[in-house]
Amino acid sequence: MSINVKPLADRVIIEPAPAEEKTAGGIIIPDTAKEKPKEGKVIAAGPGKKDEPVTVKEGDTVLYGQYSGTEIKVDGNDYLIMRESDIFAIVK
Repeated sequence: MSINVKPLADRVIIEPAPAEEKTAGGIIIPDTAKEKPKEGKVIAAGPGKKDEPVTVKEGDTVLYGQYSGTEIKVDGNDYLIMRESDIFAIVK
């Protein structure tokens, strides 16, 4: 998936995974109690800084801090834009 926004320097645009709708026991979670997702898919990545290239690439699934990034809306879809340093890991 491609969007009309290109992040600069070491910034990355992430599409957050949908929030859980049910608990493992089958209890439905209301919208007001849902936790922010901590996993998402990289949609676009900047080129990196002069001596530090970006290590994540488009299509990677990543883990990030619960309150990381800034929420943006592009073409009616919600995304997060954050520095690569806010990403904890790439999920294999």
